[in-house]
Amino acid sequence: MDFEGLEEVVAYEGKQLIINMDGPITTNDNAFDLCEHFIHDGARLYAMLSCYDRLVSKGRRNNRSRVGGKMQLALPFLRAYGVNDSKMHEFSRSHIKMMPGAAKTMRFVQELMASFVVSASYEHHVSEVCEQIGFPYENSYCMKLSMDSVQMDDWEAELLKNYAREIVALPPIEIPRDARVPADLSPRDQSTIERLEDIFTKEISDLNAFRLVTEVVAIGADEKAADLLDICKKTGVGLEDTMYVGSDATDVLALQLVSRGGGLSIAFNGSSEAAREAEARIVSDNSVVTSVICEAFYKSGKDAVMSLVDDWSIPHINDSGFVHDYLVRELSRVFPQGLPRVERARMGYLDRRVEGHVASRQNSKGTG
Repeated sequence: MDFEGLEEVVAYEGKQLIINMDGPITTNDNAFDLCEHFIHDGARLYAMLSCYDRLVSKGRRNNRSRVGGKMQLALPFLRAYGVNDSKMHEFSRSHIKMMPGAAKTMRFVQELMASFVVSASYEHHVSEVCEQIGFPYENSYCMKLSMDSVQMDDWEAELLKNYAREIVALPPIEIPRDARVPADLSPRDQSTIERLEDIFTKEISDLNAFRLVTEVVAIGADEKAADLLDICKKTGVGLEDTMYVGSDATDVLALQLVSRGGGLSIAFNGSSEAAREAEARIVSDNSVVTSVICEAFYKSGKDAVMSLVDDWSIPHINDSGFVHDYLVRELSRVFPQGLPRVERARMGYLDRRVEGHVASRQNSKGTG
């Protein structure tokens, strides 16, 4: 165990942690990193895919369109540049950017409670991170795919490379802050989006490699909410005894679900969307804060954590009895100049889908 001096801590039954890997555990943007490394001008290509995803394909996915998001759209191009499953594993293994303290935290929390990881990243990256931190991969939820399942002829690879070159040569797209649809863009940027539309919906959609777009399921907000409920079903632990740590827009529904269900929702270095839906937010460059919050939650529940949040100071944490002395000392050691920001977050509007999810979950628990 990494936290020496905690040998007497015992596991508390009936609570669980579900944590987003992307942010609280690692700081990678794995899809971007892969594109930048393997594809010529791959960073620019991924930026264009991201703009397209934000303005077009995200809305179309709600209508079951064949056009996927940026992480799916990147896959045919990666395959064209020779990326297979082995290369994705090897690259991911050697380019993990770990949040300081996260490996210790993840080993520690497993000794307290059932713990699960959710991630929007490719399974290759997630499995390598799990291996590095000693976390069971079977307790992870992520984007499942096999690059090796797609056999690509030379002509198809060259065609996709040509399209990649064309895309990066298109004018950069400038998206105003309040833009939601292509009509909100300048005429030049609308023209760029129209060209991307033609490429993805007409010109490459019949290629063999496009199966990586249509058959791979991206992990978005709906998927993470479904994963959360699946975990609760498997463990038998209710939402009220669940702590969810999220960081971005894909965590919004899960954060709402846990909050509505009486559990603890935390935004760790969260985007505005995540921070708006969490009950508390952490802004920190070290994961020891997560360890402190986790132990308090498992020892004394959500109210104990919120009492720490309301008086986030070493004296109060030390006197509370919710956190082991060693963790208090570790917190002081890591942050000698003052503790990182931990505070209540303003709860956002509860999506109606969440109300339905929670009602269904509570009904099923009540009849079990």
